[in-house]
Amino acid sequence: MAYDRLLSPLTMGKLELPNRVLMAPLTRARTPDMVPKALQATYYAQRANAGLIISEATNISPTARGYVYTPGIYTDEQEAGWRGVVDSVHRAGGRIALQLWHVGRISHHKIQPGGQPPVAPSALRAEGANCFLEFEDGSSGQHPTSTPRALETEEIPALIDDYRQAAKRARRAGFDMVEVHAANAYLLQQFMATGSNKRTDRYGGNLVNRARLVLEVVDAVCEVMGADRVGIRISPFIEIFGLSDDESEAMAFYLAEQLTRRGIAYLHVNEPDWTGEGPQLTDTFRRELRQRFPGTLIYCGHYTAERAEALIRNGLGDGAAFGRPYIANPDLVERFRRDSALNEPDPATFYGGGAEGYTDYPTLS
Repeated sequence: MAYDRLLSPLTMGKLELPNRVLMAPLTRARTPDMVPKALQATYYAQRANAGLIISEATNISPTARGYVYTPGIYTDEQEAGWRGVVDSVHRAGGRIALQLWHVGRISHHKIQPGGQPPVAPSALRAEGANCFLEFEDGSSGQHPTSTPRALETEEIPALIDDYRQAAKRARRAGFDMVEVHAANAYLLQQFMATGSNKRTDRYGGNLVNRARLVLEVVDAVCEVMGADRVGIRISPFIEIFGLSDDESEAMAFYLAEQLTRRGIAYLHVNEPDWTGEGPQLTDTFRRELRQRFPGTLIYCGHYTAERAEALIRNGLGDGAAFGRPYIANPDLVERFRRDSALNEPDPATFYGGGAEGYTDYPTLS
């Protein structure tokens, strides 16, 4: 089967993408000191065939962490490490965005500076959620999150500035774009969701107030990068890490309208179905979102090339981001082009370790 639309060029903000196959952000937990090294440069450069690589989620500050072995973008050493990654991707002919991440309450005081509680919109623990810690015996693994403290109103400008400073470092490191991570039950979505935001100040209560922080973050990042080099990831209807929201659809539509006014490069929608067995976004929702956000619209979920081609042909989206297929198929675009079989990823090597299951998957001859 030919995937003519999926493999066609796409203008995304300032970038001209050679195809509409994006590499989704994938946490791989292979930076023990939070600094990308040659291994990461090899991994991303292998996948430079993507129209756009979106990096793994990257901590914007020491308090943003909830998982050990994930990279940061708040020190000179981290910035230099990412510069090496970006240079490798560019030499391979690719384009790459850095995903800016704050986990909020999906953390534990043992991984926070000074052993302080994680921060969140409200002091509500993420029931049933785990973070990822390193233990005293040197082992690592999942651990239940601890109860966060609510951010004070006067602390929020400094939080927004953390995003701004991270964007500045991303720009200096040479990233083509940045993506604001406002999905998957992390901090910015915690502020947007009714179940995790019980604030009574200007960042809580009605929908407009709950969306205020994410839009102020987007504005700060746009000041640094230019709106046409900024994307955002959202995940309407997702129910993970104890997140609940009875206004998820309304929030998605409101954000789409506000982001359209700002002229950002793209809106990236992470679907609730990651496995092919979960709930599906309806075409009615997709059409409504498209009306409210006429810009570049990317979807990510349990996509195959066939599904992505149909999405684009039907005018519901402009491209698709692929996660697990890119883990096991560094030459994914060429495999789609040839309609070749895909390697299957090994879940045992998704997180942690070294080159095995990371840079050693075979490519087509």
